[in-house]
Amino acid sequence: MAKTETNVSCVPFLPTKFTLDDWHLNNQFRYRCSEGQRELSDRLLTEATLACESAKEIVNTNKEETDHRLLEKINDVEFREKELLRIRKNSVLEIDALSVYKERFTDVLKSVKRNYLAICEKCLIAREGRLGIDLVHDDVERNLLKEREVIQESENLLDRILKKICEQIRKLKATLYHIDRDLENKEINLRIDRRNLTLRETDFNLSIYHGTSPLDKQGVMLNEWERQTNDNVVSANKEVNSAKQLRSYIDTIIMQTINNLNRQKDVTNEAFRQRIEQTREAKTKLELQHSEVIKQVTAMSNKITHIKKSIADKEGYMALAYTRLGHRYQRPGIELTQDLVEANLVKEIHELRNVAANLQQMFCEAEASLRNLLKTQIQLEEDINVKTNTLKIDEVECMTLRQSIDYHAY
Repeated sequence: MAKTETNVSCVPFLPTKFTLDDWHLNNQFRYRCSEGQRELSDRLLTEATLACESAKEIVNTNKEETDHRLLEKINDVEFREKELLRIRKNSVLEIDALSVYKERFTDVLKSVKRNYLAICEKCLIAREGRLGIDLVHDDVERNLLKEREVIQESENLLDRILKKICEQIRKLKATLYHIDRDLENKEINLRIDRRNLTLRETDFNLSIYHGTSPLDKQGVMLNEWERQTNDNVVSANKEVNSAKQLRSYIDTIIMQTINNLNRQKDVTNEAFRQRIEQTREAKTKLELQHSEVIKQVTAMSNKITHIKKSIADKEGYMALAYTRLGHRYQRPGIELTQDLVEANLVKEIHELRNVAANLQQMFCEAEASLRNLLKTQIQLEEDINVKTNTLKIDEVECMTLRQSIDYHAY
């Protein structure tokens, strides 16, 4: 049985025979299939060509549009950068200018505090050293007190303005900080977009992102970006304008302050001048009086000496008259008569007594007058010393100090 199966498998398979019609039909079918494939291929070639050209046009258009937008963005950023640089320059100039004004104000304030107010205080303290009647509340003292008040008011005003200057410098530096941060960001932005503008599709190391969402979901909106720079420029312009107005105001304040101080200084100096002139005139009159009193003391002393001598002389005449009268009382008997000699001696004694009494009264009055003259001399000398002390304080000490007062705008 197995042998029979082996023989069957060894019998060759006879090919199928086709008819001539089958052969023609097959050829026509192959021809039509070939024609259809060629037509499809031609159509695909045409469509592929059109698709490639269209894709190329779209890609080029998109790239050109992107390049154009990049260039516009670069120009926009460069314009804003120039604006920021311009306002930054103005801010720096204003900071420098205000710093100079700050130094000026500091110098003025130091001069007012350390020099002028100190001089005024020293003058007030020195004038407390006046003596006696010269320790008066005069125009000089009133003007010195007024000058101290003006200086203190000027000091307070300058101190407030100095604080405003420091605050304005701080505000300018704050705006400068924001501008610098904005400029730094703009520079990075320009560097990135300029590099993007130079990139070509044929460059190496290009990266491909296959996603569809934005690379940075936290991007800032365009209006926010524009508003930030605009706010920086507007804020900086505002502070620069404020700084310019402040500097103009500072110039006005300095001039007004210096004028007020100089005006009060001149008034006080004029009061000193008049008071010194009055004191010197009073001292001169007192010195003249003192000279006359000394002359009068000398004359009175001489007169007292003369009166004393005259009184002494009259005592001799009185003794002579009494001696004569005593001798005549020794006449004997009838010779003791009341004759003209006796009457004349009695008259002489009486008149001598009157003369001596008058001279004694004159002597007492002369001595009293001399004592009063000497007392007046001492009082005049004391008053002259008082006036000398006052002149020393006002003319030498105070006016020498006040010569160093020099108010100027720095």
